[in-house]
Amino acid sequence: MTLYRADGDGIDFAVDSKGAQLMSLAKSGTEYLWQGDPTWWPRRAPVLFPIVGNIRNDRAHSAQGDVTLKRHGLARNLEFTPLDASKGALALRLDSSEESRAAYPYDFRLTMTYRASDGRLTQTFEVENTGDVTLPFVLGGHPAFNVPVTKDGGESFSDYRLEFSCPWTYASPRIDTSTGLLDFQDRFELLRDASTLPLTHRTFDVDTLVFEDVPDRTVRLVGPSGRGMQVDFDGFDYLGVWSAAHDAPFVALEPWTGCATATDEDDEFEHKRGMTLLPAGEKFVRSFSLMPL
Repeated sequence: MTLYRADGDGIDFAVDSKGAQLMSLAKSGTEYLWQGDPTWWPRRAPVLFPIVGNIRNDRAHSAQGDVTLKRHGLARNLEFTPLDASKGALALRLDSSEESRAAYPYDFRLTMTYRASDGRLTQTFEVENTGDVTLPFVLGGHPAFNVPVTKDGGESFSDYRLEFSCPWTYASPRIDTSTGLLDFQDRFELLRDASTLPLTHRTFDVDTLVFEDVPDRTVRLVGPSGRGMQVDFDGFDYLGVWSAAHDAPFVALEPWTGCATATDEDDEFEHKRGMTLLPAGEKFVRSFSLMPL
């Protein structure tokens, strides 16, 4: 576990070698990233791979045998190798190993790159199939942000809102909190011809809000002062929005390429919604950006 720091264009950030997790994201001396208070949630921005959320009973069958993965997969708990720590950029790599293949029987290389420019931090996932069979996976980010951004501005959690690029109507699938599975037939309305979703701690009594096909793949988490975070996530079809129980002072904005196993799915790993099936020798690249406001 080693912390790497970089800065560029007014953005200061740090990444941990364990899990390639973003540990700090500051602008003009203000820390925007949740700092992992274990009272609510000890993590900050874990990398999700090769699953997002849960698979049924932590197990699925794949073309290469059983996949046995806990919530959000294995990458977040493994040590990455640093590749580059130049000004404004950090890159780290995770290669499959005997340990990873015991849970996920595939060969892969996952490279995470963080780069600051134009007033934002871009987080890039590059997955390479280093094996000789098709590689199934989903991936995602899980960065959480301080709400309110600072404690000295007179703002509270309930002053914050999500802002979308245009009015739309949307109902989220419900999560079965006992299993972690998604029920796309049981939905609850979040927006009706609106571009703004006010937030309170009670918003998250249902656990995670799961959005599909967000307009223009952009969202803002913002308070009355205009401070907050904009996330742009072209290439990610899902967005999770979550805060921990007991009135946690943060909100996570989570771009995903896929989602947790759904109640209407079987336990074949390749059948999951949003699954990428990457041919041998090929690469898959997705990026999202974080812009402090």
